Amino acid sequence: MTIADMTFDERYRAIDARDTRFDGQFVTAVRSTGIYCRPSCPARTPKPANVTFYPTSAAAHEAGYRACRRCLPEATPGSPQWNLRGDLAARAMRLIADGVVDREGVPGLAARLGYSARHLTRLLTGELGAGPLALARAHRAHTARILLVETDLPIADVAFAAGFRSIRQFNETIGDVFALPPGQLRARRGHGTRAPGRIDLALPVREPFDAVGLFGWMRAHAVPGVEAGDERSFARVVRMPSGPARFEVRQDAAGRVRLRAELSALTDLSPLIARVRRLFDLDADPVAVDEALAAHPELAPLVARIPGVRLPAAFDADEMLIRAMIGQQISVASARTVMGRLTAQLGEPVETDAGPAMLFPTPAAIAERGAEVLRGPGARIRAIVGAATALADGSLRLSPGDDTDDQRAALLALPGIGPWTADYVRMRVLGDPDILLPGDVAARAGAAAAGIPSEPAPLVAWSARVAPWRSYLMAHLWYAAPVTQAWRAASPPQAASRPQRKARP
Repeated sequence: MTIADMTFDERYRAIDARDTRFDGQFVTAVRSTGIYCRPSCPARTPKPANVTFYPTSAAAHEAGYRACRRCLPEATPGSPQWNLRGDLAARAMRLIADGVVDREGVPGLAARLGYSARHLTRLLTGELGAGPLALARAHRAHTARILLVETDLPIADVAFAAGFRSIRQFNETIGDVFALPPGQLRARRGHGTRAPGRIDLALPVREPFDAVGLFGWMRAHAVPGVEAGDERSFARVVRMPSGPARFEVRQDAAGRVRLRAELSALTDLSPLIARVRRLFDLDADPVAVDEALAAHPELAPLVARIPGVRLPAAFDADEMLIRAMIGQQISVASARTVMGRLTAQLGEPVETDAGPAMLFPTPAAIAERGAEVLRGPGARIRAIVGAATALADGSLRLSPGDDTDDQRAALLALPGIGPWTADYVRMRVLGDPDILLPGDVAARAGAAAAGIPSEPAPLVAWSARVAPWRSYLMAHLWYAAPVTQAWRAASPPQAASRPQRKARP
């Protein structure tokens, strides 16, 4: 059952039990107090007659409610529904979190989704209880709260980092949402060590959280010069709208996931946080995934061994396509070598607080000079350069707001891209939780080890029983394969490898 399918009584039982699993998935507005809370709020459970449930905090704001000061509903992980669902509302929410409304306005968001601004506003208001402007406003308030509580940035810097256009707009929004001015909201934070001006944030995450596997995956696939990782951290440089940025995600001694960021402009912080959350799958509902998979006897031992498995996503959609095409039929170690050489010759050098680094090459750079740098079969090189050319000239556009079927069709229309690449890109770019790669040799080896069918057609048929979580099934099968055990081990990246993928048809 999805959150959207839950009845009033089921949601009420969840708040009466103060069930933390539903935090971030809906909010509870109480008419008698005028506030809204997360489902696990420790306050006394309100009477059913006084309760209204809203799918988003923005809807509660629009209805005239303010956030609870006790449970801080804005301090929860985001809803997993926006990745689980592929409809218009989910696609819009992913793009709003990425800052599209702040950068391009509602018309830009509507154009990306293929609707008029008026029709999009009407559809989102009907589905989510708030239009795109209100949803973006709520997202800015959420980011501002994080910065006020977690950093010592000047309040004016917090306002612009969260995406507000003016201090007045910032003060009004924080007052409306939290019923406190920004200074008082900051004064309520807990005590801790915060270096002045340093952006170092705790990222809420639902437990259980398979940090070992996730950091192992990142470490195994790290592109030399661009990315670096170890058993408890991952760092890389990226392009943001205002310029290069560097971030580091790490797990501290208390098990919390933290983000440290170095930005060209503070206005890039909000979309950076959203992309990092997607990259590390921090908004997943691991309990729901684990329960669904463990219901099958063949998978129960895999889930027991690795609870809270996460699905690594992609920070940059264009980069993900190039990386997928390079790595399709070679080992991880070989792919890292190829991408490291490509980056060294076509990437852009940047200076960071941690030292010199390289930005992954742009599609335009690969389109222009990729044929000079890439090595291997001519058809493969032409396919990669052709895809880069399509990305550079705009004939192919990839984003987390794409419709999953449309994206797959667009990818398959390009020469040299087969089903494995198209579906792997959908898994990583859209965070689609229900992708199966039946031709993946590592997954087939893991399936055989788990005692489920390993041949493509029988595996497809068997996997239907775990929908809509087949992407998480893939993660478990990868970890079950002998060749990928190094991804979960404290070993250097070169020790990890991926077997040959199924050849393109």
